[in-house]
Amino acid sequence: MRLGLTLWSHSGWQSEFYGSGTSAGDRLARYAEVFNTVEGNTTFYASPGAHTVLNWRDATPDEFRFTFKLPKAITHEHRLRNASPLLNDFLTLMAPLQHKIGMWTIQLPASFGPEDLGVLYRFRQQFPKDFPLGLEVRHPQFFAKGAAEKELNQWLIEQNIDRIIMDSRPVFSASPTDPVVLDAQQKKPKVPVHAIATAHHPMVRFIGHPDLEANVAFFTPWLTKLSEWIAHGKQPYLMIHTPDNLLAPQLAKKIYGQLQTHVQNQFALTLPDLSEFPAQKGNNQLSMF
Repeated sequence: MRLGLTLWSHSGWQSEFYGSGTSAGDRLARYAEVFNTVEGNTTFYASPGAHTVLNWRDATPDEFRFTFKLPKAITHEHRLRNASPLLNDFLTLMAPLQHKIGMWTIQLPASFGPEDLGVLYRFRQQFPKDFPLGLEVRHPQFFAKGAAEKELNQWLIEQNIDRIIMDSRPVFSASPTDPVVLDAQQKKPKVPVHAIATAHHPMVRFIGHPDLEANVAFFTPWLTKLSEWIAHGKQPYLMIHTPDNLLAPQLAKKIYGQLQTHVQNQFALTLPDLSEFPAQKGNNQLSMF
């Protein structure tokens, strides 16, 4: 499986994760010593410069995988319509990283509903068949287990596209008295959790509770589901968030350890150890690679 966070650069991780001497420019390289994927939110808001793309490529090992979101200009402003020039420009810009792309992710707004599926189907034709794609939908009808959701899921299976799964239960269970939690609750969608694998790399976005221990109960069902996917030959992606992401590395480490134990006990399979955080390294553990 692949384990990652929603970002690789966070000033609050300096002492506990990167190490106090790590410069901002070296954070991706330090992140990639521990995690083998990342949710590339940065491209949703703005496209990087060409030099930055090369820096990202050079800072990560060959086995690392980015899951970059398509720009919001394509998915939210154009709503996938008449977006060919924007998509071509974006894919051309990101081409030096193509061999490290685990998934191009299409995050659609909540207003993109069943009546827009034809647009999605036509948009998909603009990607080469071998480009790995993931889709995140937020319209209520795609979670109602009715005709719209069945049609979408069947199309995803036929097209070998992974449906991205959002689990925001932990963060919505937190008291909104903390401004950070309240902000996260206002920004994250509150949608049902439909744990379906429509292709080979099901992605779970786990939006954690600020109290690390409170996440254990919410993650318990995922121990079984992720283990089953792994045992059946799939390679799931698990992306860990917390409201301000300050403790996201620690939460990822905690629940990955639980998953290791579960996979071993239930299926006699071994997941490699997570490397020590760079700030704490004696580096005597196995890499995830």
